[in-house]
Amino acid sequence: MATFSSLSTAISLSNIPKMVPPTRDAILNVRPSSSQFCPKFELNTNRSLFTQFTSCRKPQLRCKPRPRSSVQCLFTGIVEEIGHVKQVGIAEHGGFDLKITAKTVLEGVNLGDSISVNGTCLTVTAFDHQLSEFKVGLAPETLRKTSLVELTAGSPVNLERAVQPISRMGGHFVQGHVDGTGEIISMDPEEDSLWIKVRTSEALLKYIVPKGFIAVDGTSLTVVDVFDEEKAFNFMLVAYTQKNVVIPLKKVGQLVNLEVDILGKYVQRLLSNGAIKPIESP
Repeated sequence: MATFSSLSTAISLSNIPKMVPPTRDAILNVRPSSSQFCPKFELNTNRSLFTQFTSCRKPQLRCKPRPRSSVQCLFTGIVEEIGHVKQVGIAEHGGFDLKITAKTVLEGVNLGDSISVNGTCLTVTAFDHQLSEFKVGLAPETLRKTSLVELTAGSPVNLERAVQPISRMGGHFVQGHVDGTGEIISMDPEEDSLWIKVRTSEALLKYIVPKGFIAVDGTSLTVVDVFDEEKAFNFMLVAYTQKNVVIPLKKVGQLVNLEVDILGKYVQRLLSNGAIKPIESP
């Protein structure tokens, strides 16, 4: 049974501790140890997954990671509801457990179902309809590669169930396989819309094109411009979207999960291995 950091009051995003050194470099250097479990958590309302992940050694997970090339689930990037993190903590098997309150995504839920949490495909390991909550497991590698490491109790999260054969494709093909993270560097309102600029790595930026699709924290969005010198891109959120996703609730300096358009990755792969020839200018 998982051990959680219980909380007496919900924490708003404004109380989430800002990521300061050691930041993601520290995470990348943390490797699980097979010899020791972390101690149980003391009651603390301010401990994020980042703090818990970097403050103690963890054992190797016994389960094999799911191959990234295997499509196990599919999403559209149309957020169904905003849930809230209820509890976070280390499970006895060495991973992390995340308990989330929600309603819509619990309709018809079964153990083993996939739910996108801020764009990360996670598996439901427990749920309770009466309490309107469900639990998912997080591997240490997931925390290294995604913005979920910033979550604390009270944090809002985008939620979407995996699509079914009869589902409408309202956004674009989103696998829930986060390619990396970006840092919000500006948030500028224009009338009732909101411009957001995100800086990311060159490795991801090469797949991001103006007017192309991108999933930001699991939200299907259209890229407006790409700024190669700044290693950044921007997008605009209309008033309706602002009310139904978590991105506007974040602050400059916080991380967002990014998943680039899978079609772009396929094209780049085909070009790099010579399967198709690039188009030459006349």
